[in-house]
Amino acid sequence: MATVVPPSPVSFPVQWSLADLQADLGDIPAERIRLVPPPGYATEEDVLRIADREDRLYELENGVLVEKPMGLYESIVAGLILSYINAFLEENDLGKASGADGPFRILPGIVKLPDVSFVGWSRWPKTPLPRGRTPSIVPHLAVEVLSESNTAREMENKLQRYFEAGVELVWYVDPESRSARVFTSPTDVTTVDENGLLDGGAVLPGFQLSLRQLFERADRPGPA
Repeated sequence: MATVVPPSPVSFPVQWSLADLQADLGDIPAERIRLVPPPGYATEEDVLRIADREDRLYELENGVLVEKPMGLYESIVAGLILSYINAFLEENDLGKASGADGPFRILPGIVKLPDVSFVGWSRWPKTPLPRGRTPSIVPHLAVEVLSESNTAREMENKLQRYFEAGVELVWYVDPESRSARVFTSPTDVTTVDENGLLDGGAVLPGFQLSLRQLFERADRPGPA
């Protein structure tokens, strides 16, 4: 019988405490850091297994599982953005979009689950995606709908990861302020208020989404 070799753990400084790990991950709440498997030992397989068995979403950051927070309202906003992009793609065959339960290995040891993502055909695999695996694909567009437990440093770290991997456009949508920040690099950012439009730019040429329309639809209490 073949010997199963466990993955090599990621080493942390020996003097680190949980507070140091929290700080390294962007000052995230401790309850979002999973301790089993222990930090440093988690793998892509753990991300998929937990999602399948517990219906909980975790991202992988160098051997550490970090729970991805999203309330119902944030999920509705993300779902609407995905529906608008998919409707656009029906008329403009540019690639594929996916939601928050679709993991991407964007860098070695880094698995992210954007709330909405778009991958153009130039990066889409030419063979069918393997089932039950984390594909090594870098989206062209990553969308994050901010939740209360997202910290500023966490989102700064995530932004660096996205652009380091090759993501070309990032939208941070903030339901609290009914606004969005559009990044074309970690330092090139445009703030869009409720009266503005999310623009697909060179990634989704021709796509525009009114933030007012988005949030009014998310807030609608009954049939139009």
